Amino acid sequence: MQKFFRKVSIIFTEPAIRNRVLFVLAALVVFRLLATIPIPGVDQAVLEQFFADNQFLGLLNIFSGGGLANMSIVMLGVGPFITAAIIMQLMTVMSPKLKAMHTEEGEAGRARFTQYSRLLTLPLAILQGFGFLSLLQSQGVIVGLSTFEFIVNVILVVAGSILLMWIGELVTEYGVGNGVSIIIFAGIVATLPATVSQLAFTFDPSQLPLFVGFAFIALFIIYAVVFMTEAERPVPITYAKQSRGGVTYGGSSSYLPLRLNQAGVIPIIFALSILLFPQMVLNVLAAFDLPWVPRATEVINELLANQLLYGAAYFILVFLFTFFYTAVTFDPDSVAKNLQRNGAYISGIRPGENTAEYLGNLTTRLTLVGALFLGVVAVFPLGMQAATGIMALAIGGTAVLIVVSVVLDIIRRLDAQVALRE
Repeated sequence: MQKFFRKVSIIFTEPAIRNRVLFVLAALVVFRLLATIPIPGVDQAVLEQFFADNQFLGLLNIFSGGGLANMSIVMLGVGPFITAAIIMQLMTVMSPKLKAMHTEEGEAGRARFTQYSRLLTLPLAILQGFGFLSLLQSQGVIVGLSTFEFIVNVILVVAGSILLMWIGELVTEYGVGNGVSIIIFAGIVATLPATVSQLAFTFDPSQLPLFVGFAFIALFIIYAVVFMTEAERPVPITYAKQSRGGVTYGGSSSYLPLRLNQAGVIPIIFALSILLFPQMVLNVLAAFDLPWVPRATEVINELLANQLLYGAAYFILVFLFTFFYTAVTFDPDSVAKNLQRNGAYISGIRPGENTAEYLGNLTTRLTLVGALFLGVVAVFPLGMQAATGIMALAIGGTAVLIVVSVVLDIIRRLDAQVALRE
């Protein structure tokens, strides 16, 4: 406990760390203010009814940081930017040039790669904004708008999404943690008071055992997520002795920490984005009155309404994206080269290709355990929903996963900042 209070004291007394924390808080205040500004022409009564029976919009509201529920100018949230990032990550598999830019060209290459993601965000935001506003207008949620006013609404929500992307990038650069994840986290936390008050007003004493059981399960899931996120496999490394200018140094031992779940919450966000993408596309196409779109929309909705198929697709996507994101962010060849360049080696393993092969095999085994765990935890709330019939449990389970992972990431980064000052 004393160590904890010392760290808190350092966070608020060290100007560099304190400024980063305050910058994050200021950015979140701006975001929440933007989320309260609605676009013109919204019928709130119809909107609430439309949201009550639509799991698709409930999941999408997570990515908008709660902005979609209010039909605010940031209703698209960081969804277009996340979709653009997924497309760019997938392109690295098909394009060696993009892969080299992302992994081999250093900071300059990653900056160019990120810039391409930003540029791709704009057309995706336009498509998503047009599609959603067309869908909501056809459902009577948005009423009384002329063509010009509809176009103005599209421009507003696209500008709001781009502004939110910019705020997220500023938080990543000048704050603590990943800005996009923090925005999603803030939106989820902001909906907690309304959710709690709704449960209080609609509370049925007969459901008390159900809610108590769900609370215990939620605590267990939080504990499991924390444990698996923090779990790591230390790889012992030894630095060879070197003599320079008559001075001998090296010969020390250290370890290379390989996390069991290196991808964090990113696979869940990616998987949800892919599951929501077909409906986003169909919402856009519905505005053009194509004859096959209503049937395609009906088929997609039937497939997603099937909890077994939806859960299986969700599990497989989380599993695959865990491997994919780990492969993108952790390169065994690069790590092996860095170890060899610094005169370090893993005991019993030859430097160079053998070290890269050893790290690659070890990472694959660790990622397999992490991917299975993440997939099971991701679909577990769907099982709870099937057993209890409460749709909010599925959405709430996804929100719990995101919140816990983001909090752990922020704590880890703050610890790193404090350790640097100490």
